[in-house]
Amino acid sequence: MTRFFRMALLVLLLCVVAMVSAITTMHFAIHGAEVSVPDFRGLSVADAMHKAAALNLSLSVDNRFYSAEMPEGRVLTQAPAPGTVVRREWRIRVTQSLGPQRIPIPNVIGQQERTAIIEMRRDGLDLGNVARMPFAGAPEGTVIAQNPTPNAEGLERPSLGLLLSDGPPHDMNGYVMPDLTGQMGAAAVAAITRAGLKLAPEIDVPANVPAVPGASSAQMPSAPLPPGSVIAQSPPAGHYVDANTPVQLTVIH
Repeated sequence: MTRFFRMALLVLLLCVVAMVSAITTMHFAIHGAEVSVPDFRGLSVADAMHKAAALNLSLSVDNRFYSAEMPEGRVLTQAPAPGTVVRREWRIRVTQSLGPQRIPIPNVIGQQERTAIIEMRRDGLDLGNVARMPFAGAPEGTVIAQNPTPNAEGLERPSLGLLLSDGPPHDMNGYVMPDLTGQMGAAAVAAITRAGLKLAPEIDVPANVPAVPGASSAQMPSAPLPPGSVIAQSPPAGHYVDANTPVQLTVIH
């Protein structure tokens, strides 16, 4: 009987040792696959990619912004933030600095959409937000407002948003509200007024301080809209409006 208990105790001890060994192995395997994200900001994109590859991380440039502080070609922001612990092969998203703004913003108001886009591309600008609204004062497809405004300075993005005429409204008493968010407030107000709609008092809100880069690894933080941009509207896009419907814009300052 004593021999039986000794054998049982030995088997139990071996099981415990095996379990502890397995847990220890798993612990080192898991933590050995983790790495702390370094600070890539200020590095050239090539150096940042080399540093990421050395840690078995994947790095990609998701966007490019103007910056008066960061030299051209350097990493401007990153996500996840420095010090975040991630698994190896994790994707690091960065934005690249274009340096200070050097491209003048052209005046494309009054041009047809295709002509305006060609001029933008020639100047090295990307096409930003495009909205349309019924407008009797210009043929369909004509640019009636742009964001940023002509010759604007201190920009964040090398892009130009357009507000296009959708031609005269089919129902002269009303039409479907377009999406004006992202447009400059002054241009949106002018377009709404020319369309014969009523304007409610504008809501002014202060520009928010951008979130700390890397607060969310799901997406890159976006650059803030320039002061004077429309960030909300009422009625919202897609709603039917007529001459008696007040249109209210929320603009950042």
